[in-house]
Amino acid sequence: MGVVLFSCEKRLNKIQNKSKVSYLPVSIAENINTRHTDSGRLTSILESPKMINFSNRKFPYYQFPDGIDLTLLDDSNQESVVIANSAVIYNNTDLIDLRGNVVLTTATNDTLFTDQLYYDQKKEWLFTDFPVKFRTKDYLTNGNGFDANQDFTNAQVLEVTGRIYIEE
Repeated sequence: MGVVLFSCEKRLNKIQNKSKVSYLPVSIAENINTRHTDSGRLTSILESPKMINFSNRKFPYYQFPDGIDLTLLDDSNQESVVIANSAVIYNNTDLIDLRGNVVLTTATNDTLFTDQLYYDQKKEWLFTDFPVKFRTKDYLTNGNGFDANQDFTNAQVLEVTGRIYIEE
């Protein structure tokens, strides 16, 4: 009579080590204040109470679960500010996914309200297909989507569902 024993220990260790790398963050940082430049020009300032670094994933990203304050600077250093309840920055695409009570205020005090907004750092472009409210000096426009360049010289509400003239 023979007894055959198999050892799964090596395989188990491989699986455990692999899963640790895949699911645990590389780091967690608090009170973040980071600046993004392009060709020596400051284009954005990002502030957040907490950042979780998942750059060890196949599709690396940084998560900001406790909110984000993003200042965008155009070529004339005019500032637009975006705040959101949470955000994710995807390393490979330079996209910032802003979510939850997103409010964007431009240098001219135009204001966008939505639940999700993407910012493409490379193209300096903002967009969403979520419902939006966009308030300018003269109008409050509702729609299902928004596209704008960073300095808002080319901003438009998509699929407009209502527009109200504001008299002051």
